[in-house]
Amino acid sequence: MPLNRSKKKTPMPTQKPEVRRRNFNEVALGYSEEEAVSEAQRCLQCKKPGCVEGCPVQVQIPQFIKRIAERDFEGAIKIIKETNSLPAICGRVCPQEAQCEKNCVLGKVGEPVAIGRLERFAADWERTKGIRPPVIPKKLGKKVAIIGSGPAGLTCAGDLA
Repeated sequence: MPLNRSKKKTPMPTQKPEVRRRNFNEVALGYSEEEAVSEAQRCLQCKKPGCVEGCPVQVQIPQFIKRIAERDFEGAIKIIKETNSLPAICGRVCPQEAQCEKNCVLGKVGEPVAIGRLERFAADWERTKGIRPPVIPKKLGKKVAIIGSGPAGLTCAGDLA
């Protein structure tokens, strides 16, 4: 796997101001496959990844980034979903700069790997390819209540469904 030695993150394309002021679409458009691979190739694949320690749900960040660098996008999203039920949301709103990216060793000499952007890319790639979610097991006839509709409540409901 080639290493991208850039000290800066791969820029994310955005809507032009004259376009975005006339719609309600996201300003940040997300990475293309080539941009995601280029950014993923910046990851040093640390033996003791601080990024994983900084992730509240312990996503295996170097593993999923390696899959993106190898163009195995389906493998990347599978790794993310082992511990994160909401990768498209977390890739957009999780404060990566204060968590996983804060612990990226590349941040000591430049910008850290764009972990959140890569997570968003993997989730968006899965959605655009029409990959089906796993089959849901037969219901057990039991009920449970979840209090709260934030990320934790939604994740809990998804795991218990």
